[in-house]
Amino acid sequence: MERKLLFVTVAVLFAVVVALLAGMLERTGGARLTVAIRTGAAAFAATLPLVILIMSTVGVV
Repeated sequence: MERKLLFVTVAVLFAVVVALLAGMLERTGGARLTVAIRTGAAAFAATLPLVILIMSTVGVV
């Protein structure tokens, strides 16, 4: 059980990193702050299920 929790935590942290990078790229591209936040949120929402799906397919989680 602890191992699954650790891998889910890693997936969440990875999704947070992707969201931060997406938001920063959007902001440096000249977008408004609200657009950059929305882009980061969308990147987080897309990345987390994808990472968990990949981990489940491989058999890690």
